[in-house]
Amino acid sequence: MNHSRTLLTATLVLACGLTHAVTLRVANQGDVQSMDPQSLNESLQLSFMGSVYESLVGRGKDMSVVPLLATKWTQTSPTVWRFDLRKGVKFHDGTPFTADDVLFSFKRATDAGSDMRGYTAPIKEVRKVNDLTVEIETITPFPILPDTLTVFAIMSKKWCEENKAVTPVDRRKGVENTASFKASGTGPFRLKERQPSVRTVLVRNFNSWDKVEGNVDEVVFTPIGNDATRVAALLSGEVDLMEPVPLQDVERVKSTAGYTVLQGPELRTIFLGMDQKRDELQSSSVKGKNPFKDVRVRRAFYQAIDIETIKSRVMRGAATPTALMVAPAVRGFQADMDKRTAYDVEAAKKLLAEAGYPNGFEVGMNCPNDRYVNDAAICQAVAANLARVGVKVNLTAETKNSYFPKILRRDTSFYLLGWTPSTTDAHDALYNLMASPTDKGQGQYNLGAYSSAKVDELTTRIQTETDPTKRGEMIREAFKIHQDDFGHIPLHQQALAWGYSTRVSLVQLPTNYAYFKWVSVKAK
Repeated sequence: MNHSRTLLTATLVLACGLTHAVTLRVANQGDVQSMDPQSLNESLQLSFMGSVYESLVGRGKDMSVVPLLATKWTQTSPTVWRFDLRKGVKFHDGTPFTADDVLFSFKRATDAGSDMRGYTAPIKEVRKVNDLTVEIETITPFPILPDTLTVFAIMSKKWCEENKAVTPVDRRKGVENTASFKASGTGPFRLKERQPSVRTVLVRNFNSWDKVEGNVDEVVFTPIGNDATRVAALLSGEVDLMEPVPLQDVERVKSTAGYTVLQGPELRTIFLGMDQKRDELQSSSVKGKNPFKDVRVRRAFYQAIDIETIKSRVMRGAATPTALMVAPAVRGFQADMDKRTAYDVEAAKKLLAEAGYPNGFEVGMNCPNDRYVNDAAICQAVAANLARVGVKVNLTAETKNSYFPKILRRDTSFYLLGWTPSTTDAHDALYNLMASPTDKGQGQYNLGAYSSAKVDELTTRIQTETDPTKRGEMIREAFKIHQDDFGHIPLHQQALAWGYSTRVSLVQLPTNYAYFKWVSVKAK
């Protein structure tokens, strides 16, 4: 055998492979917060890491629940589900995937630093039947369990132990570990490079069990916070895909040859929350009491907000005002209840006076400036609206890098947040946003600690109810109580807007998730 000829052939093949490698360049207004998939329950984080890590079940292009690391699941009793695991799967470091990794991942997610405890709270036990079979037993019947697992990442027990990452990165405390910047999943892409706030690079995992429909070999993700710079990067060809497209630039991108915008309704609801727990607000001119504990004050804030002007001027029409905490496409949405309490400045002033604040008061507000569409501008508009009724809002708008740790510590009096129910079910919003916070994960994103014993009771019953009619009635009752309490102030559902080169073909899910395995890029 001519070894030099063999070596030369191999070198040429490798060179050709590198020459034809397909790179997808992606930009977003904010960065992925961590490479730890259990550290933050946030859509961009879950979407990006969903190409590196996988769950037992996932979402198809039609949002249906589809097999991933589990090939089959059956309910063997009202509270027990059996999952058959996929054979021959390996993590990126070559470690075989087994039931031990499933048990480890669920245990890891129950840690106090995990942001995924809301998914594990209904679970009583995860048991190993054999190396490729697990049973998940829930505390009570939980018919939507598979839906709750679609964004729950399975991590390697061996890798986490070897890399001293057996507990999640706690975003509230700023604690980091190896999982913050390294990863070993089973997904179709593996992590090559991580430079926080600069760029993150993924490359194809050619040992993936899954059939990758797209042709992308490498993904270069770059956070670009400035709207104009992000649009310029797209239209100059520096990036192939970006989101969100600033609303004022949608038509410009659409009219530029070789580029387009994919728009669609999003499941996310943007809302305002108020601290209803502390006896005295942290950042307020009111001393010795908490105005937000009075429903008249909460209603006054609601009625002081001119939602139609926010829709037309701030959101340029790309928003659907809402009176509910879930979007129309979410199971359990009550269409006839989606009627906002009227915008009425005089009524708001009267309510504040009745509550003992005839001249209004001063309060701090927290808002991200790189997470949702025009988030800081929405908060500025809310502050201007409230000024008309005598409320002075001291607004702090900041990058989500500092915003999320702060509000997750509940270090806030008044805040803006967005929520997409990953289960596409109303129970998700009730459990995470409206039910009273507990140390088990319930109410983990109810950051103002709104509390209603009846809503808590209904949320628990909704979780176990299998009759669709009864379940719908209970959801309706819980929503009505929350609305009457003005527990939060729902604003709108924003529209998705992805700008991209027409050389790119992709799939846009209403969760705003972009899975790179479905993306193809044509050669120039």
